[in-house]
Amino acid sequence: MKAFLSSDIRAGVGVLVFAACLVAAGRTAHAHFVVLLPSTDTVSADDPRSVTLEILFTHPMNQGPVMEMALPKQFGVLVGGKKHDLLGSLKLRKLQGRSTYTAQFQVQQEGDHLFYVEPAPYWEKAERKWIIHYTKVVVDSLGAEDSWDKLVGMPVEIEPLVRPYGLWTGNSFRGIVRHNGKPAPFARIEVEYYNQGKQVKVPSDAFTTQVIKADANGVFCYTMPRAGWWGFVALVDGPKQPGPDGKPADVELGGAIWVKTVDMQSAAEQKNPQADY
Repeated sequence: MKAFLSSDIRAGVGVLVFAACLVAAGRTAHAHFVVLLPSTDTVSADDPRSVTLEILFTHPMNQGPVMEMALPKQFGVLVGGKKHDLLGSLKLRKLQGRSTYTAQFQVQQEGDHLFYVEPAPYWEKAERKWIIHYTKVVVDSLGAEDSWDKLVGMPVEIEPLVRPYGLWTGNSFRGIVRHNGKPAPFARIEVEYYNQGKQVKVPSDAFTTQVIKADANGVFCYTMPRAGWWGFVALVDGPKQPGPDGKPADVELGGAIWVKTVDMQSAAEQKNPQADY
């Protein structure tokens, strides 16, 4: 009886350990994204010139949890071929008890505005690695369309091959993953929808994060099936760095871009938002 109980206990412990591993895997399987969202992706002559930007670190499709985000190392805008430091414009905002940021920007000239952020390295204890995702979003001013495909110059960056604004739902977004300026062949790209209000119900975990591999030239393509903001982050390995315990740890470098899609509507549907279409 004693031997039987011992083996039974061992089996039970094994099941518990296996279940714990599954739970831990579930907690870490979803992608991390630095969210950089403007209040609009296009500014016309009739629009307000003030753009509000939100910055947080979270899981977009699940709408959380929000991770603590230290003050970014860089926050700025590239417009007219010049970079402007906007770090001083950031305002701290608490969301789910964690630090996030907002900023107001007054658009004063025409042309594509490439807003970018370099976050402070984030220590992901569960995966024992540092995460640094260089993130950008493009806002067009007055229809100039002059530099949406320009590079900010971040270590990992997505060069858009499709204009990243004024997109209809169902449009495809294409880009080149660049690592230190050169195409990154077969890089992994993770895609998530910013599921505001949790309007989209995910049937299983596999649908939370869409995963793409770039081709041999670093080029990828994804068709966006729903209106709203979509985040693309291209991932590469950085050189190992000491973790908080001083031991070497992995470094995940990401180059992210956010793009918005809008449903196509007829004139009648725009006059009657409740119309069934």
